[in-house]
Amino acid sequence: MPESTNPDPPVRPEIPRRRLDIPGIASRQPDRPSAQTTESKRLIVGRDITLSGEITACDRLIVEGRVEAKLADCQSIEISSTGLFKGSVEVDNAVISGQFEGKLTVRKRLVIHATGRVTGEIRYAEIEIQAGGVISGDVHGLAGPAAGRAPAEPGRDLGKGQKAGAGEAPPLAAEQA
Repeated sequence: MPESTNPDPPVRPEIPRRRLDIPGIASRQPDRPSAQTTESKRLIVGRDITLSGEITACDRLIVEGRVEAKLADCQSIEISSTGLFKGSVEVDNAVISGQFEGKLTVRKRLVIHATGRVTGEIRYAEIEIQAGGVISGDVHGLAGPAAGRAPAEPGRDLGKGQKAGAGEAPPLAAEQA
């Protein structure tokens, strides 16, 4: 039998080419709808990770590590009990179980869990503070359902063990029940 001098293996056209489907990376096929469209706009900063800079155009930021940044064009931020965010944030919703230091504007709902600590310039439309949660600094409600209420006098009991600091607004009616 003669020896083959062709080192290349034969091409097998009957085997279809497989496409890589890597989670978090949008498909390059424009006609194929992506089920991961909203998932691709989620950013998770894991424990023991430090991130600094500017974050834009994410739907959801989850902070388990440390972030020093300006956050813009984002719908929500979640800071876990191990997370620390220092900087400026403007979002629709925020859930704080860890620490936040800086300027925070929440256009809809701010939730501070029992382990949450928020300090700085805080603006919100609605707020929920669990027993043990702390908020301090320049704190004011935005125009909306909470508008029209005067800020609480410093030292006034807000219920559930919370005391108003200078410039803090009173709790929502749902919190007083």
